[in-house]
Formats: sequence, C-alpha cells, structure tokens
Amino acid sequence: MGSSMNTVSFGAQKVTIEDIVRIAHKGSRVELSSSSSFTKKVDAGVRFLDQLLKEEGHIYGVTTGYGDSCTVEVPYSLVDELPIHLTRFHGCGLGEFFTPEDGRAILATRLVSLSQGYSGVSWELLNLLVEMLNKEIIPVIPQEGSVGASGDLTPLSYVAGALIGERDVYYQDKVMASAEAFKQESLNPIQLRPKEGLAIMNGTAVMTALACLAFDRAEYLAKLMTRITALSSLALKGNSNHFDDILFSVKPHPGQNKIAAWIQHDLNHHSHPRNSQRLQDRYSIRCAPHIIGVLQDSLPWFKNFIENELNSANDNPIVDGVGEHVLHGGHFYGGHIAMAMDSMKNCVANLADLADRQIATMVDVKMNHDLPPNLSAAKGDRRFINHGFKAIQIGCSAWTAEALKLTMPASVFSRSTECHNQDKVSMGTIAARDCLRVLQLTEQVAAATLLASVQGIWLRIEMGELDKNSLTKDVNLMLDDIGSFFTLIDEDRPTDKLLRETIGYIQQKRWNLYES
Repeated sequence: MGSSMNTVSFGAQKVTIEDIVRIAHKGSRVELSSSSSFTKKVDAGVRFLDQLLKEEGHIYGVTTGYGDSCTVEVPYSLVDELPIHLTRFHGCGLGEFFTPEDGRAILATRLVSLSQGYSGVSWELLNLLVEMLNKEIIPVIPQEGSVGASGDLTPLSYVAGALIGERDVYYQDKVMASAEAFKQESLNPIQLRPKEGLAIMNGTAVMTALACLAFDRAEYLAKLMTRITALSSLALKGNSNHFDDILFSVKPHPGQNKIAAWIQHDLNHHSHPRNSQRLQDRYSIRCAPHIIGVLQDSLPWFKNFIENELNSANDNPIVDGVGEHVLHGGHFYGGHIAMAMDSMKNCVANLADLADRQIATMVDVKMNHDLPPNLSAAKGDRRFINHGFKAIQIGCSAWTAEALKLTMPASVFSRSTECHNQDKVSMGTIAARDCLRVLQLTEQVAAATLLASVQGIWLRIEMGELDKNSLTKDVNLMLDDIGSFFTLIDEDRPTDKLLRETIGYIQQKRWNLYES
C-alpha cells in the first residue's frame, strides 16, 4: 500500500484503486516519496536527458516532431518551444467536461505513472502536480478526443496546458484560468523541459483513472444487487432453497457462491429440505447468484489489470536515467484497460437487466403472488385511480435498454489515424466512458428496484403475510433506514426527486453491505 489514513505517497510503493478513489473524493492528500531510490531515479532521468541532448543532439519528441512527424528535425533554437506546441495543437477536445472528481483521479493517476521515475521529468513538474491536488486546482478536461494510443493525448493536453498556465481549472467552485488559480495560491506555472510535454500527455492516465472509479462503483453495485435480490425474493414470497449452500457447493465459482451465501443469510435460510415442494422462482430471482456472480468473480482480474496499468510507466520513450537508456515502445497503448472496461460494462449491464426483470415481476399481478397491481398501496375506491410503480417500471425499461445498447465493445473499433502512424489503437478511453455510463444507468434501475422491493415487503407485512421480526438484523436495519426518506406510495406522486436521492445514496455507499 502506498498510503496512510490521510496521505497517499507516490514514488516508492504501489498505489491502489482505493487510493485513487479516496483522492478523487477528497479523502486523502498526496506527497512524493522521500526514498533515496526514487530520488535517484528522478535526478538521473533529468541529468541523462540533458547529457544526451548535449552529446548527441537527437532525441525523439525533444528534437523531432511527434508521431508520424518524427522525421522532422527541430532546430535547437526551437527545442524549448516544442513541448508547448504539443499542448496547444492537442487542445481540440470536445464533449462534456469531466467532473472535478474525475479530474482529481486523472491528475493522481498521471502522477503515479510519472513517479515511476522513467519519464525524465523534473521535480518542478512533480511538485506542481502535488500542489494542484492538495490545493484543489483541477484541470477542466473535455471527455472526447482520445483513441487510447498514443495514450490520452488530447484530454491530457489540458493537464499539460494547465501546468503552464494556459488552460482552465476548477478552483474554489469556479472555473478560471490556471494562471489565476496559481497566483491565488502563490504558485508559478512551470516551463516545460525537453520531453515533459510528451511525458504528461503520452499515457493512459484518463482511461485508467476512469477505470479506478468504475471499479469502485461496480464492486459496491454487486453487493447492492445481492441485497436487492434478497428483498425482491421476500416481496415475491420467493423460495429460499434456491440459495442453499449445499446446492452451491457443487458449482464452485467462488464469487457466485459468495453472492448465494449473502442472499441465503439475508433470507434467514438454514434448513436443508429433503425434497422441496416449493415451485421454482423465475430466473431473475433463482439465477441471481449466477448473474451477479459473473461480476463478482471478474473483480479480481479487473483489479489486477487496472492496478498494473496504474503503477506503470506508460509514456514513450521510456527514460532509464540510471542505466542510461532511451527506449522506444508502445506502453501508451491502453489494451488492458479497454478489455477490462468492455468486460466490466457487460457484467454491469447484466445487473441492470436483472433488476429490470425483478421490478417487472413485482408490479405484474400475473407474477407477483397476490401483491396489488403496480405495487400501489391505495385502498378502497382509491385503487382505481392510483398507479404505484407503473411509470417507474417503464423508466427501468428505458434505462436498461440504453445500458444494454452500450455493451458493444469499444476495443474492437480501432481506427487507423495520424497518417497511419497510429494504425492500431485501443479505444480504452471510450470503453471506460461507456462503462461509467452503463454504471450510471444500472444504478438508476437498481434504485427503482430497491424502492419497489421495499414497498413490496411493507405491503406483505401490512397484509399479514410477512413478520418483520422474522427478518434478519441487517435487512431490518436497511428497511428502517430507507423508511427515513421513503414513505409508502399509496397516492400517486412525482418520484423523480426520490429516485435521484436514492441514486445519490447508492453512489455514496450509504449502506454497509456484507463482509468481503
């Protein structure tokens, strides 16, 4: 771990997904390691580049153009201007802007890579990145324009541009020029040294930062959908035998079996029937561990892919100052992140589909085991004009459809570009953005299904078909907490604010769900 409770250290130890997430949400400060090995690598990289430039006068990206323009020789008198031009001509990003939280994750992720000590950057650059994070000076970065190899050039140009005082930043809840924000904090923009523009921009920091944030949300969503499944089963008078530990012992996927065990606990299932007379529930309940379990079993390899990329030097060329080598390669290629994000968004979209089927079952009198139509709690003649969760379920259909539509893998849509120098690219950043959108849509469906399942349980209790005292402590605590902001829908009312509030609680991880 590269962190204490409040500070994440860069340059000596491994940085984790959790570290990046805490930084993104302003839960940690950052610092550079004081280790001698880290200091030696940074000093050696700067010294070697200066020496090489003096002795040989030719270094890619320092005395040459970039990419397909690598054969263009830059006059020595213009070498200092070259990295500034790199930041400027890549200032063509479009689309929505990343949030300040996204920006903090991106800054931190780039700092991890540069702190590997193989990028040839100066202490001035590293220290200014630290100051920007700690003083909340966060670049305003457009989301669109990266093909994911040569890394995230265009979005990261907004980081480089901010460092030299030429781009906008979020600062004190305003958008302003970075030069002005620096002035208010008594900081100075840097003058980019040879290769520093390339070092900042030529890497996978954007897609990797987004992947860290996506992983954090997906990990919680797997637990939440597990709890929602248990609540939906209670609302539907489901068969707890479907989650029996003997049953799952014969199909040994560890994540799947963990999900089944959690649901079994939530349903207070302890007996092992000799031969159950209960009918089999629909697949959206019975097969939930097999669906959620795919995500749960995938989390370890997602984490491995993301953290390996996070803790890598991923620009080009790599500068080994200690060994005195400049090594040209393709570490900017985001293939591992692309695969992780394409896979994760499919796992998550299946949870949207699962939740959508659960709420569809709960509102339908043909399938909900005598719950009222659309889960409406209206009584008497009021039943005829009230519609309960009808429109919410329609909304779930829309959100689920959009999530499923986005599961087309981005990584297979490589486009040859930049005069065919970048003739095979990863599309990792698009995959990561897709994944975050799928997560948002799935959280929306989950919020709706959570509220529907709670309404269904309350109705069962009201009908005398379920004893609240028979429920586990964890389930009762969650029901009581949800009851603090959600009251039974007996008369039709707008629910958009309630849904947004519930989605916010999901993203804030309001409920402590299961021991990992």
